[in-house]
Amino acid sequence: MKLQVINPNTSAAMTAKIGAAARQVTAPTTELVVCNPTMGPVSIEGHYDEALSVLGVLDEVRRGEALGVQGYVIACFGDPGLRAARELAQGPVVGIAEAAMHLATLVAPRFSIVTTLSRTRGIAQHLVQSYGMERHCASIRATDIAVLELEHTSGGAYQQILQECRGAIAQDGAEAIVLGCGGMADLATDLAAELGVPVIEGVAAGVKLVETLVSLNLGTSKVGEFARPLPKPYDGLLAQFAPSSQPHLSEVE
Repeated sequence: MKLQVINPNTSAAMTAKIGAAARQVTAPTTELVVCNPTMGPVSIEGHYDEALSVLGVLDEVRRGEALGVQGYVIACFGDPGLRAARELAQGPVVGIAEAAMHLATLVAPRFSIVTTLSRTRGIAQHLVQSYGMERHCASIRATDIAVLELEHTSGGAYQQILQECRGAIAQDGAEAIVLGCGGMADLATDLAAELGVPVIEGVAAGVKLVETLVSLNLGTSKVGEFARPLPKPYDGLLAQFAPSSQPHLSEVE
């Protein structure tokens, strides 16, 4: 199968880190395309960044559809553009926050999210509510580490993350940790060894879920909410994003 992992920011270094985490868990028969948009924010650390990243994500999905990609992972913990991407894609699309939270509930009754800047806690809280995870989420803790600082975890970033994880377990009653940023994808194994609880990072979780969905021939439903976008003209800078009336490749095979 052919899967695409999209880092919604434009940091090539973070894309490489995300790709390495994804390749560690993919099956030998899975072809993995790891990419990031060429337009958009270099990191996503708020609602404005997230909103402007969505067009880049959708452009990568559109490219993936032309290349015959069978499933997608959106590798940012805000899951930017997730529902819109499901309208574009014939195969399944999974966000790493959604994937990590769902898997956490299978191994522990309560989990805590440990994320980056404090200002992003609201985004994570919105997703907890949207995914129906309120009774499972013990807390959302911020490290106040900027996303791009995670490219250099030789400093104090790892220790800050570890400290918040320990606080979540000792003070909040968490029995598992969900890492709240795609840039933390390389830390899960070490953190789990030190903490003694399951640590779930969304890149690996998302890739394995999409692999499973594709292997079960479960694509995105095209009846109702996630039907393909209605063809219509778009104006100005967004003209190139206007939905086409042409059917998807797999719909005419």
